[in-house]
Amino acid sequence: MNYQPRRLPRHSTRLLRGLPHRITEWGEPSATPIILLHGWGDSGETFQFLVDACARESYWIALDWRGFGESASQGPSYWFPDYFADLDALLDAYSPERPVTLLGHSMGGNIAWMYAGIRPERVSCLVNLEGVGLSRTDPAAAPARYRRWLDGLQVAPTFSVYPSVAAFAQLLHKRNPRLPPERAHYIAQRWLMPCEGGYTLRWDPAHKRVNPVLYSRDGAEACWGAATARSLLVLGGRSEILAKLGADGQPSTYDGLYPSLSVVVLAEAGHMMHHEDPEALAVIIEAFLGQVL
Repeated sequence: MNYQPRRLPRHSTRLLRGLPHRITEWGEPSATPIILLHGWGDSGETFQFLVDACARESYWIALDWRGFGESASQGPSYWFPDYFADLDALLDAYSPERPVTLLGHSMGGNIAWMYAGIRPERVSCLVNLEGVGLSRTDPAAAPARYRRWLDGLQVAPTFSVYPSVAAFAQLLHKRNPRLPPERAHYIAQRWLMPCEGGYTLRWDPAHKRVNPVLYSRDGAEACWGAATARSLLVLGGRSEILAKLGADGQPSTYDGLYPSLSVVVLAEAGHMMHHEDPEALAVIIEAFLGQVL
């Protein structure tokens, strides 16, 4: 069974900072723009389910981050601050004069939340789907991390090869039974490309390389705290990501953390909430947007 979109997407390519980026749009440009930012290993097109579930008419704009989906690859390494600059360029293209609403999932949520503190004048409203940062790091781990990165540069990373799109869709559903088979197949079609022996993931395998720079949670939290946009953080009650963060993954950690931040838990959803239960998620998001827009 194939998923049938309710709102048909439009695709284009836009040059951002000299690199071709895939853009997916839904709705009319005359409506309220919402910028959609996908997570690691995803693509902008899979916001389709959430866009379809929304009742209100908006102008949704999703990009594929560099090296993901159908955007051009950079290699041999990817640096997190480049995403801030790419988002800056995207807003220059679509909303140079007016602040926008950002909606980001996971990595995209982290980018959106930090960007909202780096450029608070450019973000009027923020919806963050589990972009809650990474685990805290110990500076003593730096020498070993740099060694891992240097060693990794000696080997070309690769992704697995799958015999068919259907086989990969079945794997997605097996790994996450909350993901309906028709949505799993839709995602598989957009994540895979043909290769020798079958199909492989479409994005740049260089994303698999370890980041040599240790994550600074204190730095991320300083950016979060500098945001002035009205913000909604949605957490999955069954999220495996939150469990890995320990105390930093508890909803109570974020509830009341910043004056402009509201926190909602989607009880029956995991980390991939926009794939698993877009209908319930849309209700939460639209209730929030109805109050602030």
